[in-house]
Amino acid sequence: MTVHGDTRIDNYFWLRDRKNPDTIPYLEAENAYTKEKLKHTEALQAALYAEMLGRIQQTDLSVPVKRDDYFYYTRTEEGKQYSIQCRRKGPGPEEILLDCNLLAEGHKYFRLGAFIAGPNHRLLAYSVDVEGDEKYTVRVKNLDTGELLADEIPNTSYTVEWAADNATFFYTTLDDALRPYKVFRHALGVGEDALIYHEPDELFTLDLSSTRSRAYIFININSSLTSEVRYLRKDQPTGEFRILLPRAYETEYDATHHGDSFFIRTNDGGAKSFRVVEAPVADPAKANWKETIPGREGITIESVTAFQDYLVTEERHRGLTQICIRAMHNGTQHSIEFPEPVYTAELGANAEFNTKLLRFNYTSLVTPASIYDYNMETRERELKKQQAVLGGYDPQLYQSERIYAGEVPISLVYKKSFVRDGRAPMLLYGYGSYGISIDPSFSSDRLSLLDRGFVYAIAHIRGGMDLGKPWHEAGRLLKKKSTFTDFIACAEKLIAEKYTSPDRLAIMGRSAGGLLMGAVVNLRPDLFAAVVAGVPFVDSLNTALDASLPLTVGEYEEFGDPSKPEFYEYMKSYAPYENVTSQAYPAIFVTAGLNDPRVSYWEPAKWVAKLRALKTNDRPLLLKTNLGSGHFGASGRYEYLKETAIEYAFLLDVLC
Repeated sequence: MTVHGDTRIDNYFWLRDRKNPDTIPYLEAENAYTKEKLKHTEALQAALYAEMLGRIQQTDLSVPVKRDDYFYYTRTEEGKQYSIQCRRKGPGPEEILLDCNLLAEGHKYFRLGAFIAGPNHRLLAYSVDVEGDEKYTVRVKNLDTGELLADEIPNTSYTVEWAADNATFFYTTLDDALRPYKVFRHALGVGEDALIYHEPDELFTLDLSSTRSRAYIFININSSLTSEVRYLRKDQPTGEFRILLPRAYETEYDATHHGDSFFIRTNDGGAKSFRVVEAPVADPAKANWKETIPGREGITIESVTAFQDYLVTEERHRGLTQICIRAMHNGTQHSIEFPEPVYTAELGANAEFNTKLLRFNYTSLVTPASIYDYNMETRERELKKQQAVLGGYDPQLYQSERIYAGEVPISLVYKKSFVRDGRAPMLLYGYGSYGISIDPSFSSDRLSLLDRGFVYAIAHIRGGMDLGKPWHEAGRLLKKKSTFTDFIACAEKLIAEKYTSPDRLAIMGRSAGGLLMGAVVNLRPDLFAAVVAGVPFVDSLNTALDASLPLTVGEYEEFGDPSKPEFYEYMKSYAPYENVTSQAYPAIFVTAGLNDPRVSYWEPAKWVAKLRALKTNDRPLLLKTNLGSGHFGASGRYEYLKETAIEYAFLLDVLC
């Protein structure tokens, strides 16, 4: 391949051709090799699986969400892979709306996408993916009779929104690159759907949402740097969507509705970490804005949502999430207080508009996922449910802390019996792309490592939004390498502080976190003993050069467009596949999904092939391709646990 006068040879390009008669047998042979190489760990895998399963409340119930007179919830039953979607009307009997176990019968993969009852609660629109390729098919169920309507819409994305008439809904469809790019209006029982909006710019994707007030439907049009919202009254389904604010390059915004106003969260006007303005619905142009919450140095406003009497924002300060509440009638503000120094808090399922109760989720590295109802008037909170951890989990036996490698935060958890002498095994996790934050949360599965003496750590590196919007900006495009050097600095800090040592340090990342894994093992293979790279984005330069692939064009604003020489050279200098060299590599376990639309199966397959050809040591190098799933691995909860058990067994085998 010759680009910008630079010629590269790709010996494993043939793996891109799924129809090549050698491709599937090659992947099957890799799977057989992996199974053989891990055969001696099968008893350990079984023990890990039994431990992890033994901590889970297999028959369980979610906290019901009130919407009008109904309470919607999901439940699980022991032995069944998938959830059952239910509701009750007041104190009445349970109605089973969807049993995903029945819908999944006969399929290797199943995932529920949209799930939304119509305004009068008599019809349910839902969508399913049975391949793992994230192409969802929408169906409609009559909840009075239990019958499926004839309406069936394939090739849709995740979001569906009902109009107020209970007979019309809107949905998005995918182009050949699996980009949500068109919005259609569907009238029940009508054959041909009306095209409402087509986004021709390949940098942008579409999704749909409804305001909490239930007055408006939004078309949200987003690239990595730029936003546009179009809105329509729900009681006027055949009306025209109007532009809230015209798109302007590198200006992001979203909105919530309250009475005669939209409250808009935007980085317009120099507020790089966002501010909130109030704009009249009648004319939301900038000339009519009134600033409600100003931009503040060091604080990123991540969301804004309106209730009848309160405006609620999610904010991030020094890497920690905060939930802030502002009274509509007098502007007084307060934040919900949390007891731990390192935690994650976020808004939960809030379906009602005229309520004083705010539902939020709380967790930390030692506190299981907890759901609270918070009274925004009295400031009292009620714990509705905490994730059950069977087998006698005692949070007092574990310690969480945060340290820093320079400015980069590292969140840590370990058993209090841990001794900081450099001899403990450690798993260090990282991501660092798209402005996605990896916030500290509890995992009952992880106890199988902590109880065996592991330290678990998260590196909150640049490229994520862990320290706000500027943190993302400092780790993308021509600054992308800071993501990798931050991660290496975290590893060096943890070694220097004797939390672990290079021969006891394992690292893990998925997807764009797999790009991180591939880059850092090329740069510093001496720092790490083991790597788990899940569906890793490792053939990043070649993928970025092929605009026909899913997500490629949309990622130009994150990684750069290699059709431009400056970005080509920079991306080539760190792309994991391009930079595999003849050197000793850590033990590496790699996963792929044959139907993955985000990171094509051939990226990990090619990377492993090149590593195997060039690496100079005999440490394990294993590839496991799920031939019946996509980006998110096995869809069933038991199969997912088995995948985790294999990864943990690999780590324990290498490190302990």
